[in-house]
Amino acid sequence: MSRTAMTTKSVQFSEFGGVEVLEFVEVRMPEPGPGEVLVEVLAAGINHIEAYIRQGRFADEIATSKNQTQGSDFAGIVVAVGNGVTQFKRNSEVLGHARMSSHAYHIVVKATSLVMKPKQLPWEVAGALFLAGLAAHDLVEQVHVGEGDTVVVSAAAGGVGSIEIQLAKLRGATVIGTCGERNFDYLRQLGIKPVVYGDGIVERIEKLAPNGVDAYLDNFGQDGEGIAKELGVDPSRYTSSEQRKDLELKAICPDADGEAHNTEVLGKLATLAADRRVSVLISGYYPFGFVRDAFDDLEKRHARGKIVLGMKPAHSLGIMKARDVSDARD
Repeated sequence: MSRTAMTTKSVQFSEFGGVEVLEFVEVRMPEPGPGEVLVEVLAAGINHIEAYIRQGRFADEIATSKNQTQGSDFAGIVVAVGNGVTQFKRNSEVLGHARMSSHAYHIVVKATSLVMKPKQLPWEVAGALFLAGLAAHDLVEQVHVGEGDTVVVSAAAGGVGSIEIQLAKLRGATVIGTCGERNFDYLRQLGIKPVVYGDGIVERIEKLAPNGVDAYLDNFGQDGEGIAKELGVDPSRYTSSEQRKDLELKAICPDADGEAHNTEVLGKLATLAADRRVSVLISGYYPFGFVRDAFDDLEKRHARGKIVLGMKPAHSLGIMKARDVSDARD
């Protein structure tokens, strides 16, 4: 590392609020301690739960500081390793999970929070894989999706839902995804049966599932529990948006066992994505300096797939979101 590179930048907030409280702050370059790794971040995903924390919704569950950093997902290049680290070396390409700190040019994390990035895995996908992928994986596990099941996933085109539908399909399930009509083609391309939201949704689902529905993964909230009940789904095979929230909060600040589980799942997801058995749509790719715009986009709740921050984009002349391209053709 150059002697002149003694500082770096991270995104921080000092009070709860909207995107306007996000600031770029110059900080001292972190140094890895024993068992730790310094990573130069190239891509970092953003998530709804991070916006909620910044808005103060979880002030009692998540401890925040005056100059609070943020971000869970990231991918990048190892710059330095601390004592005792043998599984990674300088210039290793990695992806991982961080404790509210990945929206930065450089971060220090435990080596046990990293996995090697498969060469064929794009940086932007690697950087956005952790939190949404973990939630999708664990929720599909919770409802025991298996061969021959019929599964309904609400908000199926979103960051978590779009991975859930693919993981369920890989297990041999028939998958029905609820979404707006503008996302029908996207779901059909993944082999999913789309159903539009709104009045009459139960009847529309029943037409696509004449033998009944076995499991319901709810990412939308509101009337999801009632819909699942009308469909005859056993309560043990229904997961709510509240359960997803609790899972994500635990993932952001895990205990030792949770951290090990998170890394194990991330490794599985990286392999699935690299082998193209799971496709992660990047609907917005924002230069790091546009972090406020990225969260503003996310919080409008219309994005398909994931929104990613790029720390070293080729240029920052403009931003085109995947949904804008699609909507222009409608």
